[in-house]
Amino acid sequence: MQIKKDICKSLSDEVIIQKSLENIDYFACLYNRYEPKLLRYIKRISLVSDEDASDILQDAFIKMWRNLNNYDSSLKLSSWLYRIVHNETISSNRKRKSFGKNNEVNIDDIVLGNIYESPDNEAETEMKYLFTHKVLNKLSLKYREILILKFLEMMSYEEISDVLKIPEGTVATRINRAKKMFKTIVEKEKISIIE
Repeated sequence: MQIKKDICKSLSDEVIIQKSLENIDYFACLYNRYEPKLLRYIKRISLVSDEDASDILQDAFIKMWRNLNNYDSSLKLSSWLYRIVHNETISSNRKRKSFGKNNEVNIDDIVLGNIYESPDNEAETEMKYLFTHKVLNKLSLKYREILILKFLEMMSYEEISDVLKIPEGTVATRINRAKKMFKTIVEKEKISIIE
């Protein structure tokens, strides 16, 4: 049995989870709903190729399926999903680096288009994204991911806390430090929108 997309749109996350536990076909609703956002997040924090990002996401969705019974309904589903994807991405990056297979893509070419999929593709917007990402890429992962979650994924402190498994106070502190580092990099390196 294949679930039609129209049915998925009408179901809440909670209902999809319940139905998925009864019928695996409903898990496709979850995949279709979150796949674009999670794939974009993987690319933003790891700068891997499209193929590697898809592989990471596939592994993350397998873990989600295996742990669906353990989902804590007190958490927002999106926070739980981002947490699994976050862990899988970090794990994948460690494996690649430890085996000498660091396939990170430089910030040019096709990557920028993938990282910042924006419905309004105006040149000015693209240049702002390029500028932002040049600076973000100079930050350590700890600070890059916190800024991405807050300002690009538009998550609340509570959601970030759930994703990163750190207290909300630590989220606030890291965001503050990351913003200062971001500003320092811009001022120190005189990074401009057009180089």
